[in-house]
Amino acid sequence: MGTGNNAEKLESSSTSSPPKDDEKDVGYVTKSENPLDALPDPDAGLSEEERALIDKRLVRKLDLKLIPWLTILYLASFLDRTAIGNAKIVGLLTDLHMSSGQYNAALSLFFVSLFPGVNYYLSCWYKRSELGIRAAIFFSAAALAGSFGGLLAAGIAKMNGVGGKPGWAWIFILEGLLTILIGIASYWLVHDFPDDAKFLSVADRQRVMRRLKADSQSSAEHEDFKMAYFWASVKDWKTWAFATIYMGCDGALYAFALFLPTIIAELGYSSTTANLLSVPPYAAAAALTVFIGWLADRTQQRGWCNVGVSLLGIAGFSMLLGSSSPACKYVGTFFGALGIYPCVANTITWAANNTEGVYKRGVTIGFVIGWGNLNGVMSSNVYRAQDKPNYRPGHAVVLAYMVIFLLGGSLATHFGLVAENKKKLAGKRDGLLQGKSEAEIEALGDRKPDFIYTV
Repeated sequence: MGTGNNAEKLESSSTSSPPKDDEKDVGYVTKSENPLDALPDPDAGLSEEERALIDKRLVRKLDLKLIPWLTILYLASFLDRTAIGNAKIVGLLTDLHMSSGQYNAALSLFFVSLFPGVNYYLSCWYKRSELGIRAAIFFSAAALAGSFGGLLAAGIAKMNGVGGKPGWAWIFILEGLLTILIGIASYWLVHDFPDDAKFLSVADRQRVMRRLKADSQSSAEHEDFKMAYFWASVKDWKTWAFATIYMGCDGALYAFALFLPTIIAELGYSSTTANLLSVPPYAAAAALTVFIGWLADRTQQRGWCNVGVSLLGIAGFSMLLGSSSPACKYVGTFFGALGIYPCVANTITWAANNTEGVYKRGVTIGFVIGWGNLNGVMSSNVYRAQDKPNYRPGHAVVLAYMVIFLLGGSLATHFGLVAENKKKLAGKRDGLLQGKSEAEIEALGDRKPDFIYTV
């Protein structure tokens, strides 16, 4: 259960006799032809060992070309978001004569636009069982941005008075210039989709598309947009299930990232010390994010990974909510970070794993991330000045988000997918194939009986 695909069964079905009735119970789905037959095979005649070696080299090439720059892009993106939280405690509000309400309103602007489409982009290059660790490495940049941002802000704040500008202004100036330069370079360093990627040879492009097709994916190929893809996503219960889960971790994420320096400062530390003390929780979160990405890829149990990690976050915000000890609260920030960051990358990967088709997947991830970002508006307004130093209403709201939406949503989605897989493997979805052409069957996407959901 939850193995991610039935590629081996599909390949063997083209060369072996039709399965017996009892073989249906283990998910053996017959096809009139091997879906790989329609794609050129640049490695025809090679042994399995030779194919495996070529595949390993291809994945390494993809990793070196795609992951580093995408990680840098997101590092810059999240560094800009955490900058305002770091700037707040070194004089931003005082110098601009801003009220707490005005500051919170300014934070809300960060969440109007959608999250970058990088997770969708990565899902068009890698197998479902390979996506989690790469998305986790990419997203760990968010945690590293918080860690690096605290150190950077503490150093830049020492420039107070240089050029007649306050230290907090230099945080925005220098970090903003860095983002602009990275954005310009991205025109040349972000590559096209697999079927048109210039850094790959023709043979390597064919290999990428074959390995995705074997993984029950067609996302490496361009499709003509049809509104049917949009409605397929809107009508799919999984879209809203993953959106619910994502709001649970994303709402908590932005509250944590925007207000961690303030929370630590209220424990009695100076602004510089508060920025420096925000580094260790982020560093720990980055490490756990990568580990969970690896673990979820290896086990294909993304739901249980979410559940286990969310319990850490729930414990952390419970400590922040219920304790008055600075030491206990600081430990709570560690658990909070550990319980949030891994779930963000894992949830988006989980959604991508279970949505087939270029446009349907794009729409689904757009809904999921867009809804999560809108909940960032909540995050920027629940930590009010009148609630300091304990900020109990803010902690309570974030805790509720994690319990109801992240933990509860992950459990409900896991068991829902398990139930659907049982129906597919028992042949109860085979009727969807009746009377359909190969093109119509392909258009079913993840509803196809042989597409086994990642749980």
